[in-house]
This record gives sequence, C-alpha cells and structure tokens, in this order.
Amino acid sequence: MTGSDVAGKKATGTGSPEGSTPEGSAPDREQPGRLRRVARLLLLPRLRRVDVAVAVLLGLLGFAAAVQVRSNQDEGLLASARQEDLVRILDDLSSRSVRLRQEVSTLTATRESLTGGSGRDAAALAEARRRSQVLGILAGTIPARGPGVLVTIRDPQGKVGADVLLDALEEMRDSGAEAVQMEGSVDASGQPTVNSPSARVVAGTAFVDAADRGGVEVGGTLLRPPYRFSVIGDPATIAAALAIPGGVIDNVEQRGGHADVVRNDSVLVGALRALDRPRYARPADQSTGN
Repeated sequence: MTGSDVAGKKATGTGSPEGSTPEGSAPDREQPGRLRRVARLLLLPRLRRVDVAVAVLLGLLGFAAAVQVRSNQDEGLLASARQEDLVRILDDLSSRSVRLRQEVSTLTATRESLTGGSGRDAAALAEARRRSQVLGILAGTIPARGPGVLVTIRDPQGKVGADVLLDALEEMRDSGAEAVQMEGSVDASGQPTVNSPSARVVAGTAFVDAADRGGVEVGGTLLRPPYRFSVIGDPATIAAALAIPGGVIDNVEQRGGHADVVRNDSVLVGALRALDRPRYARPADQSTGN
C-alpha cells in the first residue's frame, strides 16, 4: 500500500472506525427511549377534564337509578296490598294521631294548672297522684281495668315459642296496648283456671324458651299452652293490627297453632309485679349535673 492510498482512506473516513458516523446509528440509540415513552402513555393514560366529568356523571346516574329502584320497591309493598289492609293501616295511623293530640292537650292543661297562681298546690298534688297511678300501671305494681282484647293462642304441636309470643306482644304495643297480662294453661274456652299461672308484662319482662319443661318463661314464671294475653287498649286498633296478613295470627298458624282475638269492654289486668330495688342506679341531681 502506498502513502497516497493511506492518505486517501483517511480523507474519506473508510479506513478507520474511529470518528466514523454510519447512517442509522443515532436513531438506533433513540429507539429505546421512544419505546419507553409509548409504554408509559399506554399504561398511564392522562385523565382529561372531559373524562373526569363523564365519570362523575356516570356515578350520579348510577346513584339516582339505585334510589329510584328502592323507592319503587317500597311503593310496591303498598301498591300490592289489599284495600282492607290499607284501611287498617290508615285506621292505625289515625288512632295514633288522635292519641298523640290528646296527650299534647293533657300536658298543656297540666302545665297551665301548675303554673297558675290560684290552686297551684292542689293541682300539683292531684298531678302527683295521677302520675303515681300511671307509673304504677306501667310498672305493673297496681291492677288495671279497661277496654281491650283477649288473645288466646293454642299450640298443639308445641312450636309456638318465645319469639312468636314476643312478636305478638310488640305488635300489640305498637297498636296502643297500655297494660298486658299473660296467663298459661287456660281451659278450652280460653279462660284461666284456678291454678293457671299468670305474669304481668312490662318493659323489662323477658320471654325465654323452656321447651324442655313444655312452655315459655315469662318474667321468670313458667307458662304452658294454651296461652292468653289480657290486653287493655283500643280494641278495634289492636284487633286490626293482629289480623294484618303476615302478622301475628298468620305467624301462629304457620307454627301449627291457632289464635283467637275477642274484644272486651272490661278487661282486668290483675297480676302484679314486685319492683326490684336498683343496685347501682341512683336519682341524679339535674340542677348540678351530678
């Protein structure tokens, strides 16, 4: 190789790899960076304001649809009810409204008599006696008499347990029962015999299954079927509430039993309950907050 040939190769850049820049070398180095950017755009797309607005609108639409479906279901219960059931429900609501208005009127008159100038001491004494009688009836420490219903529940198969009896009690309370007594082992006509045990039912009365002894414990007293509820309250309202389809009477019949409801103008609730002295609770001084 002559000196002129070596000089020619250096001039053209074809004889040595150093300093050479072949075509395609720069794009080859930039290609991995482009791939990473494309992958990042595909995996983490940018949320535009339009996308956020569409997502919010879809969420609101779903919430509105769920509310509408639930509202239609609630309305469907009343829409599918019979006219007799709707009339009973309306009567129950009307009776509750009347009782509440009467209670408001009584409390207003009591407040006016207690805050009046003349006869204030006599009004306070009369109000204290009245409250003592009311609390005695609610606590089960004094007997009560008034209009109401007699509910006899027969259980030939022994499947009417404490849950059914408690549901019956709650239904009667919801319909305005003011005093309740329960007897066990009544005769064929539903009347308690001489040896029939009884229990006064108040707010703290417990219903406990005692199938091994053939009955139910009510407030610690063992009662065996047939059972009878003696209830003081509005007879029409309580009887209608017990007869609502799917209510107490249907529930008893599903357990193989039978329930009879008899209205009575003079129901006696004579069983008494002894008050237990509270172990921990003491009257609080409202003036000092202690």
